[in-house]
Amino acid sequence: MIKLALKSVFTAGLMVLLMACSPLKVLNAFTPGTTFSRVSDLAYGPDPRNKLDVYMPKDVAADAPVVVFFYGGSWISGSRGDYAFVGEALASRGIVAVLADYRLYPQVHYQELLQDSAQAVVWTRGHIRQFGGDSGKLYVMGHSAGAYNAAMLALDPRWLATAGATPSIIKGWIGLAGPYDFLPIEDAEVKPVFYFPNSPPDSQPINHVSATSPPALLIASVDDTEVNPQRNTGGMTLRLRAQGVSVREVYFSRTTHRTLVGAFARPLRSLAPVLEEVVAFIHAQDQAQVSSVSVSH
Repeated sequence: MIKLALKSVFTAGLMVLLMACSPLKVLNAFTPGTTFSRVSDLAYGPDPRNKLDVYMPKDVAADAPVVVFFYGGSWISGSRGDYAFVGEALASRGIVAVLADYRLYPQVHYQELLQDSAQAVVWTRGHIRQFGGDSGKLYVMGHSAGAYNAAMLALDPRWLATAGATPSIIKGWIGLAGPYDFLPIEDAEVKPVFYFPNSPPDSQPINHVSATSPPALLIASVDDTEVNPQRNTGGMTLRLRAQGVSVREVYFSRTTHRTLVGAFARPLRSLAPVLEEVVAFIHAQDQAQVSSVSVSH
């Protein structure tokens, strides 16, 4: 009881600190470096922002599952180094994590940043075995704007096609507080990324769901005031289910839009079992593949 109370006090104090300081740097400061090995600054394309970092479990075995993670930031800001706590969280559970930068507005619009994201995934598929990962167990995951990137790669075949691949290389996708259906755009910063007021309907992930879409795990915060969870997570879930696609829909009441991804960090994991949901989803897909293979034989 005392231990639980102290943990609650610590979490509350950390939340105050996060509001006062640069929150991602604070979370990274509490991230241990003993649970993973990292290879940094790997180039997957020609642009200076076409770089990624690979986080490997300390005792990585061959054929580990792989997650390519895309961060949020309204497609105008963000850096893979800010999300070391996500890489550590996944690596600590035996998953090889790839954190990728991509070009942002105003350098590019949404099409080009999706091309970068696709290129990062295809690079990962071609190189991940040397880091202990299994290219046949490849997942894409993102938070907020990054969840949009992950959704578009999983659902709209145009983007992986630009890198010579198809969505069939993706075993599943994970969206955290993702915007999947947001026209007309209300956020002034986001409008130019999507050519507002001429934002094309085919820029919306929800319009690309099909019966062949990969399985999905969609997580949101009940009281998210930045990305409407009912319209986006709820609407995407309904669309996937209507097409017979396997999807798990989860909502947490103690997280916000931002602390949903923050809950990967060790000090904030008591807010919600986000990491546990992700790991369980990946293991479930892997187990389904094993069962399918064993039945076919």
